Amino acid sequence: MFALVEDDAFVRIVNSNKGIQIDDNQYPKTIFSLWTNDEREAIGIYEVVMDTTNKKDEAYYFNTDVSFVYSDGTVTGSYGTATAKHLNDVLWEDGDLNMPSDVSVGDVKVQGLKSIEIEKIKYEANSLLSATDWHVIKATEVSDYDVPSNVATYRTNVRAKSNEMETQINACSDVDALKTLFTWVYDEDTDTNTRPLASFPEEI
Repeated sequence: MFALVEDDAFVRIVNSNKGIQIDDNQYPKTIFSLWTNDEREAIGIYEVVMDTTNKKDEAYYFNTDVSFVYSDGTVTGSYGTATAKHLNDVLWEDGDLNMPSDVSVGDVKVQGLKSIEIEKIKYEANSLLSATDWHVIKATEVSDYDVPSNVATYRTNVRAKSNEMETQINACSDVDALKTLFTWVYDEDTDTNTRPLASFPEEI
């Protein structure tokens, strides 16, 4: 990413995929790939250095737009303070402006991260169970057929783990705690990846 600097101040980000006109001079796009930094800076084109100190995981936070500043020979792009997404559902309340006609007070206005993650857990559980649903269907239709014990145990464990994960998610008090639940950590001693959130049993 490159920026135009004039009079020791950031002017704008420039498109490095095409040429650029500066004052009365037209420069080809090859200046961005073939020129040295010193050559570009001599005409006011600086490569942007990104400062991602304040940037957070976009799955859990809203990041600000990047602001650009020129100082001491460097153009720096940086983020402002990120805002956490809603942890819990935000509901429509009486008196809310612009409430659609097809919703009621108490309906979900903005789905929270907990609800989103629980929906994913339920979907995964249903997907895992669907592979063995035929055993249950057959057992209800064929009098001399029983669901194999290992299948019944597996289905029970899938449901139990789904409930356990939902409980863990609902217990989170803030976005960082929720994010930690889903963060895999590698253990060199055991050569395994683990996370605080429970995991579904291995498929049969």
